[in-house]
Amino acid sequence: MNASAFELSPLEGGGVTSAAGFKAGGIHAGFRKKTPDRLDLALVEADEVCSAAGAFTTNVFCAAPVIVSRENLGEGCAGTARCIVVNSGNANAATGDVGLTTARRECEIAAEAVGCAAEDVLVASTGVIGQHLPLEPFETGLPALHAKIDAAGGAEAARAIMTTDTVPKEWAVCYQSADPAYDGATFTVGGMCKGSGMIMPNMATMIAVVTTDAPVAPSALHEALLSAVSQSFNKVTVDSDTSTNDTCFAMASGAAAPEARPIELGTPAYEELAAAMLEVCMQLARKIATDGEGATRLVTVTVTGAADDADADRAARTVANSPLVKTAIYGHDCNWGRIAAALGKSGARFDASNVSIDIMGIPVCRNGLTVPFDEDEALRRFEDPEITIAADLGQGRAATTVWTCDFTHEYVTINGDYRT
Repeated sequence: MNASAFELSPLEGGGVTSAAGFKAGGIHAGFRKKTPDRLDLALVEADEVCSAAGAFTTNVFCAAPVIVSRENLGEGCAGTARCIVVNSGNANAATGDVGLTTARRECEIAAEAVGCAAEDVLVASTGVIGQHLPLEPFETGLPALHAKIDAAGGAEAARAIMTTDTVPKEWAVCYQSADPAYDGATFTVGGMCKGSGMIMPNMATMIAVVTTDAPVAPSALHEALLSAVSQSFNKVTVDSDTSTNDTCFAMASGAAAPEARPIELGTPAYEELAAAMLEVCMQLARKIATDGEGATRLVTVTVTGAADDADADRAARTVANSPLVKTAIYGHDCNWGRIAAALGKSGARFDASNVSIDIMGIPVCRNGLTVPFDEDEALRRFEDPEITIAADLGQGRAATTVWTCDFTHEYVTINGDYRT
């Protein structure tokens, strides 16, 4: 791919319906009976059955919608779909056979409303674990929602999937393909997600939907999705807890080049698409960390000089998950010793005498020893909305970045009161 001929352009106000061939919307269906003014059911619908892929939680207590969506996508979680249904307020997790029956019936209700096969419906749920999901809101809400969705409804859908999120999370980019096979076609990738707590995913974030109007074979779409997820959503941690419902879907309508052959692995067009999906997922991942429950700061942790990728991830993730590091950031305390301690317990291989640490660009540790720094300047930099921590282990060439947030009193309040 000619990198100089390929440029991603963010779309102002873009989201899950920015790509051609998709409609979406949100409605209050009744899952949140105590807040009747709040949207709680979202529908993302393609104009016709198209390529689809999914990435899901590795939590053994996975929710019924995860199991059913895996079934509907088929082997390898790469297949086809017509629509995606997401409800908030109830996770349909730890609900046994009743939950599975409900999720399958939900697919049937959506299929009747949209006009497709039940196997072409993908479902996701988010909310309280261990409570049975009622079917009545789907029976009344889905037909009404299908009747009102349109290409401008992405923002409604993004609001409908929120739980403890304080803001909806959307992003989209477009690019002109430099691959001669697509004759300068302009493709769009957009998405939405929700996530604020119970965030340290192993396959996806809590709920995310990514769409594109590029023509893509299911297997290539799945590979691009997994690659993007591994470098974005899997690099986010709010509180080190992996949800039972983590789901990330991708759909490709092909509407921007309807006569073109599907993009396949190993082609310049695939590299372009993978880069665009990564950009969308990375921006959404940063929004999750920024909106962590009770958070006041986005925290970006970068580890360089690791022996290998696994060590880089261990070190960065341990720092990002450390309650002592996260509370120090909340308290505007430039306490690099907590970062060093987290690195030391991470299991990453390094010699402490080779380690360097910077906080917000300020050198605080060199060769494992303290470096004098201006405390007043550090306090000033703590006012920035994003706090950066950089650690060089001095062991090799591997590097990674993980996003997290600070820990505040509000996090305890939100989670102490979540179910009651």
